[in-house]
Amino acid sequence: MIKEKKQTSINSLDFNEEEKSGKHQDKDIGEVGMIDAPDGGKAAWTVVFGSFCGMFAIYGVNYSWGLFLRNYNEFVYVGKMTQLSWIGSICISLYFIIGPINEWIVRKLGYTKMLMIATILCPLALMLASISHEIWHLYLTQGVMFGVGASFVWFPCIGAPQEWFSSRRGTAIGITMCGSGVGGLVISNICQAAILSLGYRWSLRIAGFICFFFLILATIFVKQSPAQLAKQLRQDQDQEGFSEMIKKQKALLKNSQFNIMLMVGFITTFGYLVPSFLLPSYARSLNLNPWIGTNLSAIMSAINAVSKLVNGTASDRIGRINGLFICTFLSGIISLAIWTNARTEATIWVFAVLYGFFGGGYLTLFPASLPQVAGYDNITAANGLLYFTNTFGYLFGTPIASAIINLTTPPNYVYAAVWGGLLMAVGGLFCLALRVMRAGWNPMVKV
Repeated sequence: MIKEKKQTSINSLDFNEEEKSGKHQDKDIGEVGMIDAPDGGKAAWTVVFGSFCGMFAIYGVNYSWGLFLRNYNEFVYVGKMTQLSWIGSICISLYFIIGPINEWIVRKLGYTKMLMIATILCPLALMLASISHEIWHLYLTQGVMFGVGASFVWFPCIGAPQEWFSSRRGTAIGITMCGSGVGGLVISNICQAAILSLGYRWSLRIAGFICFFFLILATIFVKQSPAQLAKQLRQDQDQEGFSEMIKKQKALLKNSQFNIMLMVGFITTFGYLVPSFLLPSYARSLNLNPWIGTNLSAIMSAINAVSKLVNGTASDRIGRINGLFICTFLSGIISLAIWTNARTEATIWVFAVLYGFFGGGYLTLFPASLPQVAGYDNITAANGLLYFTNTFGYLFGTPIASAIINLTTPPNYVYAAVWGGLLMAVGGLFCLALRVMRAGWNPMVKV
């Protein structure tokens, strides 16, 4: 049976002092700082529902990008795949663009106003994309405008469940992140049907209307926790400004465990999306049943949704950092062992199922583990710094993989499998290092 070392409540400043002095914390492997989150109740679960809706909207559109990319390349901007492929990368990378100033924005606007901004920007971006006639129009609308708008959704919807839960945080974030998988499954199928029957322009408009509806729900239900509101009130009374925010960020960067999480985020994002973006093309290159290439992304979204809920709930029992290591490392090993040898329909499906399951666990447990490392009082600042590092991987990771596979003719997708697999496996080893720093080598300790 997994043992859980109990935590004594400590002050974040004390933690930073211990980090500076290099002392190993044996007992305090639980959450650093305040741990009296509501951890349930109607208000808390309502926030989770709102966060689910926010993720449904922005990731449902993002996971449908492959459908539009294929349509653009084959019928609208024929043979412009290189230019078009950057639109999706720009969009997802901008999901985290406000990271460095996230805490300041949250203090000035609050989650509700941030989501109101997103409710205008994201649907408007899709509507404008539907009347575009040049690739650079899509860069500005489907790429930049939607990505920036989604940034005002991501941080409230990932921060709120972290604030409202402690012992059941894995479950809460699992349900929240489940919205991305469900959104991908639902919106991608709706968009595909709309493209075939009404054309891509009306498909974009329909996606915009769906996005608008779910972002309204997120705006209504996502709220800051009482503890976080009280902290912001104290900050306002003390007239804390940019300088104090920068001091807090510098203090976080002196926390060696937080720096390891930064490394995990930076490394893994270069490899995580490679299978999702390239596996359908790989299936087509093998001349398999066209149904596979068309539906692979939707099936992976469905598996991803189940995975996030299962792994989030399981992590509350086995430990979130334990689960993060297992899911991240196995995602890499599965790419290296299975995708590199996948030549048949059966092996591609095996890889898609396993990678979808453990990759979904990685996405869920990464934010679920953060408050344990950074401290409850530092959630907003830590989220901003942590996810800003993801910008570079999501922007350049898949284009690099595409360039690697095209070094030969025909394209060699084994290179993409090795690229993505090695990065995820190395990220998993950093997760193991974090786990050892917090609890030693005993595998039975919950951390």
